Amino acid sequence: MRNARWLVLAIALISSSLLGADSLAQTRRPLTYEDLIAFGRVSDPQVSPQGNLVVYVVDRYSLETNSHSSSLWLTSLENNETRQLTRPQGKSDRQPRWSPDGATVTFLSNRSGSWQIWNISLEGGEAWQRTDLPVSVGGLQWSPDGQWLAFTAEVYPDCYDPSSPGAILECTRQRDEEKEKSGVQARLYDDLMIRHWDHWLGGTRSHVFVMPAAGGPAHDLTPGEASVPPYLGGAHEYDFSPDGQELAFARNLDPDEELSTNSDVWVVPVTGGEPKKITPNLAWDGSPQYSPDGRWIAYRAMARPGFEADRTGLVLYDRATDTHIELTPSFPHQVAEFVWAPDSRSLYFASVVEAERPLYRVSVPDGTLEPVVKDTNNSNLRVSPNGARLLFTRQALNRPAEVFQADPATGDSEQVSHVNDRLLAELEMNPGESFTVEGAGGTPVQSWLLKPPGFDPTKKYPVVVLIHGGPQGTWMDGFHFRWNAQLFAAPGYVVVMPNPRGSPGWGQEFIDQITRDWGGKVYEDLMKVVDRVETLPFVDKERICAGGGSYGGYMADWILGHTDRFQCLFSHAGVYNTRSMYGATEELWFVEWEFGGRPWENAEVYERWSPSNFVENFRTPMLVIHGQLDYRVPVEQSLELFTALQRQGVPSKFLYYPDEGHWILKPRNGKLWYETVWTWLADYLK
Repeated sequence: MRNARWLVLAIALISSSLLGADSLAQTRRPLTYEDLIAFGRVSDPQVSPQGNLVVYVVDRYSLETNSHSSSLWLTSLENNETRQLTRPQGKSDRQPRWSPDGATVTFLSNRSGSWQIWNISLEGGEAWQRTDLPVSVGGLQWSPDGQWLAFTAEVYPDCYDPSSPGAILECTRQRDEEKEKSGVQARLYDDLMIRHWDHWLGGTRSHVFVMPAAGGPAHDLTPGEASVPPYLGGAHEYDFSPDGQELAFARNLDPDEELSTNSDVWVVPVTGGEPKKITPNLAWDGSPQYSPDGRWIAYRAMARPGFEADRTGLVLYDRATDTHIELTPSFPHQVAEFVWAPDSRSLYFASVVEAERPLYRVSVPDGTLEPVVKDTNNSNLRVSPNGARLLFTRQALNRPAEVFQADPATGDSEQVSHVNDRLLAELEMNPGESFTVEGAGGTPVQSWLLKPPGFDPTKKYPVVVLIHGGPQGTWMDGFHFRWNAQLFAAPGYVVVMPNPRGSPGWGQEFIDQITRDWGGKVYEDLMKVVDRVETLPFVDKERICAGGGSYGGYMADWILGHTDRFQCLFSHAGVYNTRSMYGATEELWFVEWEFGGRPWENAEVYERWSPSNFVENFRTPMLVIHGQLDYRVPVEQSLELFTALQRQGVPSKFLYYPDEGHWILKPRNGKLWYETVWTWLADYLK
């Protein structure tokens, strides 16, 4: 009888639990833009020298202030205890770096009005300002021996005084003040690199400085007209040797920066002197890192000059013999970020492979390569000092990034940070589903499909096809804060995200097949993806819209002149007129590679793939979006497109941002972006 009562009670408890779970599922709601803004954006995990703690950055955006701030958080890798380490009160703390003794965290903050170096002790107390330099600084690093701090600063090269290497900072401050007082904003240029990304260049260059950690003047290690890091490169373009006596860095000394991808790796004593170039390659080399034992400098390298999306291999430079060895000659994908194992006998690296970002290990002695963390999207790779843990951030289409740790021996992973757990528990966000079709020539083409919240397989849903930019980009299994697939799905749309020709993750040949063929095989790939989607039982093939940004905007413009199958289109910062694009963009190596030279030399390719040549076919309603500060794809591209649409009588709207560039970054501008796109889609899909 007692057993019977316990059985009844157990059944009741299980039923209650199931009802609770069902009730929770029913109370979950679709993602809103306000939710997107409320997520903490986790990045830059740094492991303590003792290997037991990780500090990381959490960015928070605010619609109320129309801005963002960031703070540092600290989590134990042993028991997951977490606390907020810094509270910058509306300002931002970023780039945390452990002191070599592990007692303090050094970081950059703009609390004092400019970006300076700050410290905070793990024993408690307030953060304190370590530097009061004349200009803002970035790119913070400690030397492994604890003797030096390195940073970057934007300076005027002609302010450099060899007898006083630190005077360039004060000279830069004075010159900026004089410019401000003059009231004259005009600038005179005598070369083509006059603006970059979202700003006009004013004569400064980024240089690397070092200063004694115990205090003292900073001195410029990379004087001259070149920038470190170079324009084509990442944030991690310099590194200290293990003994703290040398610095390796990447820079491009070619005189025409807008035409050249020829970044090289250099070394220089930390006390100053003439740098030595160690890479003879005419294509891109960068991301140097010394091995812990000091024997090697590992770096990434491309093979083809002028091509920014070439395959990147992992190369070792032997400091003793002045020789180079590629460790990954047979690996078909691009080596992204990498770190040394503490024993200097292997390296770990990330790579985009089939729309994920797994982690690999490669052996130094024999080049043996093996996957370590498979089938997930991982970034910000670090390794603990004893080699027992890999630290990284992981995200998915239905989860923003958090810090994870993994066992390098097994690949078993565990979530470390839980910044967004509470908000995620309120939301219904479906995972991405991967599917593959035969694209142009029978080549497999992968795509993601995302079902809307409350999906009912018996219903028919409208579809939004998102086309990625790049063009050498990939829709990853990732939580994108600008082109967020969940926000597109939230109003009740099936979202499709194809990875056609040009997308990294399927080998370099797949990437190369977009070059000089922008509207060819890629367009066919996309149409075959849509063909498959139209056959799905829950899809209403009479209600499909498509759009994208950058190259995705180009493809929307191309679709506009080549098919009427879509109910509407939207183009954000898209290339419309390939000839005028060449004359106004800033990184000319890109267009000259993609279209095979200058337009007056290879006019046939430029004209063949220019959407502007198919205006007579424009009929599909089009929403056009662009920012005035976009110098990669200048705003005139969208103005030309909108003029053609209006003069052809095609239903069209133009959303113009005078204060944004290629990306929409301000929170309120982002809200308007989504509201405008949602309204446009609803007009044709609801």
